[in-house]
Amino acid sequence: MPSYAAGIRLLPNAVTVLALCAGLSAVQFALAGRFELCVAAVGAAALCDALDGGLARLLDASSKIGAELDSLSDLVSFGVAPALVFYIWQLQGNQFGWIVALIFAVCMALRLARFNSLLEDTYQPPYAKEFFVGVPAPAAALIAGIPLYLWLHFGPGWWSAPLTIALWVLIVGGLMVSRVPTLSLKAVRVSPRLIAPLLVLVGLAAAVLLTVPFLGLAVVAVGYLVLMPYIVYRHRWLSRHPEAWNVPVRQRRAVARAARSTRRLGLRPPLRRRVAGSASAVARAVRRRGFEERLEARNGRSGMAISPAPDTGPTRRGSRRRLGLRRR
Repeated sequence: MPSYAAGIRLLPNAVTVLALCAGLSAVQFALAGRFELCVAAVGAAALCDALDGGLARLLDASSKIGAELDSLSDLVSFGVAPALVFYIWQLQGNQFGWIVALIFAVCMALRLARFNSLLEDTYQPPYAKEFFVGVPAPAAALIAGIPLYLWLHFGPGWWSAPLTIALWVLIVGGLMVSRVPTLSLKAVRVSPRLIAPLLVLVGLAAAVLLTVPFLGLAVVAVGYLVLMPYIVYRHRWLSRHPEAWNVPVRQRRAVARAARSTRRLGLRPPLRRRVAGSASAVARAVRRRGFEERLEARNGRSGMAISPAPDTGPTRRGSRRRLGLRRR
C-alpha cells in the first residue's frame, strides 16, 4: 500500500466538509426563494458524499473521526436541510408543517444511528453487505424532493399542495426507519461486456439532466421506488437459500433458473440439497457448518459430547426435527 502525505490523507474529510457546506447552503437558497439552487446544492452534497468514502479507501485514510463526520454531514445535508427547505417552501403556513419537518429530520437521525450500529454487527449473514436496511440518506432526500421537482418543471398542481407534501415527506421518513431492504451500490459489480452500454446510459442520463433536470430527477426517484419490490424479493430469496450466500451473482442466476425449472417439472427444489457447477462445494460447506453449529449448541445445552452418527437408515421424525434437519 503506497504511503501518502498527511495533506493528501485529509482530502476525504475535506470532501465531507464540502458536502456539509452544500447542504447548509440549500437552506440559505430556500430563504432567498431560489429553490432550483436548493436542488443543486443537495445534489452537490450527494456527489461529495459518494466521493469521500471512495477517496478514503483509495488513500487508505479511513478513520473514526471521518466516519463520524460523514454521519453528521449526512444528517445535516439530507435530513435537516431538506426538512427546512420543505417547510420554507410550502409547509410554513400550515400548523402541522413544523411537526412534519421535525419528524423527517428525526427519522434521518434514527436511520443513520441504526446504520452505524449495524457496521459493528459481526453476526450478519454474508449477503447483508449487498443491502441497506431502510432507504439510505441520499436516496431519501432524492425521493422526498419529487413534489419539488414537479413544481419546478410543471408549475403548481396537486403535487405542490401542502397536504400532499406533508404526507409524502412522512412516507419517506417511514421508509428510512423501516426494515425494508434496499440495494447498496457499493456491492454492485458490472460485467466487462456491459461497460459500453452502461456508458451510453450514463451519457443519456447526463443529456436528460442537462435538458430537463427536474423532470429527470423525478424519473430517477420514481425508478428507485419501482426497483424496491425486486430488491425485497432478492433479499428474501437469499435469506431462504443459505447455499447461495457466498456464490457470485452470475452463478446465483443460474441456480435460480435451475430452481424454477425443477419447480415447473414438479421435482424437488435442488437449492436445499444440491447446487450445480462450482457452487456445489460452497453449498456442502454451508450445510456442514450449519449442522455442526446445531450439534454444538445442543451439546452446550445438555452438557454432553455428542458426535454425529453416520446415516445408516431412516431416522425418526422427532429426532430429525430436534436436530434442525429436513426430511428427504
